[in-house]
Amino acid sequence: MRWVMLAVMACSTASAAPTIAVTPVKDLCVTRGAIADHAIKEPTVRAFAPAAGGDAAQLSFTFKGDAATSRALANGQDRRQLGLKLRAQDGCNVIYVMWRLDPKPKLDVSVKRNPGKRTHEECGAEGYTKVRPSHKATPVPALAAGDTHTLRAEIVGDELFAWIDGSLAWQGTLPSEARDLAGPAGLRTDNLELAHLELSAPAKGQGLACKRGATTEE
Repeated sequence: MRWVMLAVMACSTASAAPTIAVTPVKDLCVTRGAIADHAIKEPTVRAFAPAAGGDAAQLSFTFKGDAATSRALANGQDRRQLGLKLRAQDGCNVIYVMWRLDPKPKLDVSVKRNPGKRTHEECGAEGYTKVRPSHKATPVPALAAGDTHTLRAEIVGDELFAWIDGSLAWQGTLPSEARDLAGPAGLRTDNLELAHLELSAPAKGQGLACKRGATTEE
């Protein structure tokens, strides 16, 4: 009985981890694709919040389905996904928390680190380190047209936590090179259409200048 109680307490502590306040972001810098009327219809969209901190972010959206046209990633893979960027220093140095749909729904966390490089032309699809969860990952729901969801991620020390609709879905320890990253929060989508899009992140004051291509990504 005592072991069961301890296990429950440990789960409660982990799920109660969010501590960084986030507020809706008014101004997004879209570096690739387009976001219009809080909606995404293009196959490739990349954006960041110039005045936001980079240790937490929350993305709320309504899933509409696959984009009308598809575009493969730089490595040739056809992938349907959406997610958050944390500490988005530039297109070569960033932490991704991605909700992938294929081959089955899951959360995928990776650190892209390419010291001395900044643009996709310089680093391409190099420098990725996949981060494995330290706890058994919670099953991720499939996305159906019309569904509304919220994805949140937060870095506390070296630990990254991710929640879907308020439930802890992923927890793991970032590699030491993630400590060197400094940049705002952002978002990315691949081959999906979304509506009612809202990104929330910690307010930090003016940071990176909004210049299309400033954080060019694949």
